[in-house]
Amino acid sequence: MISADDQRRIAEAIQHAEAATSGEIVCVLSHAASDYAEIPLLWSVFLALALPWPLITFTHWSVQHIYLVQLAVFLAAGLALTQQRLRLLLVPRRILRARAHAAALEQFELRHVSHTAARTGILIFVSLAERYVRIIADTGIAAKIPQDEWQSIVDALIGEARAGRVVEGFISAIAACGSRLAAHFPADRNQKNQLPDRIYFI
Repeated sequence: MISADDQRRIAEAIQHAEAATSGEIVCVLSHAASDYAEIPLLWSVFLALALPWPLITFTHWSVQHIYLVQLAVFLAAGLALTQQRLRLLLVPRRILRARAHAAALEQFELRHVSHTAARTGILIFVSLAERYVRIIADTGIAAKIPQDEWQSIVDALIGEARAGRVVEGFISAIAACGSRLAAHFPADRNQKNQLPDRIYFI
């Protein structure tokens, strides 16, 4: 989703931020948290089932004619909704957020953010399709930095992503997270890098 050069810039931003803290920063960029594969079927069925009633009420079409129109609507709606952009417009916002949040929690586990020695890992998660950004801190960080302190970083990253500056948004968010972590979890001269300095794509 982003170039190799941009991936290198993000990796360098992580390395620079982690040089001042014992915390670990992991970044994940998702094209979409879900394919919402059920949406085309649900809407196609709904439209096909709803269509006969006005046709029966306001026309004198035969049952066979109505059935053919119903079948055509079902197939046309299903085909149209294979386009993700249109499909997402029909998904309620709360479902979009719930799927993206679930994906963020899944990535937190898959990328071993909770496997650091002092539980000082943090995940910066962005899902483009849902326009969703989440920062998840492990228990060691959460004990000292409340979740609402990350909100300003989340808001700034959302703004950058909406403007098409996802890479710049990540780099700024990494720097801001690094500053907060350094204030509570300063670097240890004996510390080792416990998680890869890179951005993951899903």
